Amino acid sequence: MLTAIETTGTIHVNHHIVLDEELPENASNRVRVIVLYDEDGKDFSESDWLKTAAKNEAFEFLSDEAEDIYTLEDGKPF
Repeated sequence: MLTAIETTGTIHVNHHIVLDEELPENASNRVRVIVLYDEDGKDFSESDWLKTAAKNEAFEFLSDEAEDIYTLEDGKPF
């Protein structure tokens, strides 16, 4: 089972990424990392991230009809 974690970090010398928060204890296997950065060196907003993710080929599988497994009738209302 895949688990996704969203966090931020900083790219340091030698292109090492330092995360802003600790990973869970059970996150000890190999991971897939998507790095988003602003080429101008500015910080980016949540809306910038969403726009970029929406255009990224890595998320094309979400357009597949086979991924539409939930309906409005699924789940329980709050």
